Amino acid sequence: MNDTPRVCVQVQSVYIESQSAPDEDRYVYAYTITIRNLGRSSVQLLGRYWLITNGNGRETEVRGEGVIGEQPHIEPGGEYQYTSGAVLETPMGTMQGHYQMVDSEGEKLRVDIPVFRLAIASHIH
Repeated sequence: MNDTPRVCVQVQSVYIESQSAPDEDRYVYAYTITIRNLGRSSVQLLGRYWLITNGNGRETEVRGEGVIGEQPHIEPGGEYQYTSGAVLETPMGTMQGHYQMVDSEGEKLRVDIPVFRLAIASHIH
């Protein structure tokens, strides 16, 4: 297994006020993820794992195949971007996880997704 970082993950999150209902403890967030292939061979995203933690420390785990119903192939130097969402019971929380990928030689890769914050802008200090 080669330890060079071959895949880079960037995340941007935003609070969706129009779909949220704070009086019902419903806070909706969208996040856009950009996955860049910095390696020399193509990679395919096979699965994902998320650990979602709300502001009270309650954790939810999510596992699944692909992302948004796809298992994209990303060519060397290429990127794949998608937007998905999460619903929390608190105005702040975090997400982190990893992708399971495989390269063109069949070598499995685990690509960590660094922790990112889900928060209403007015709640960030």
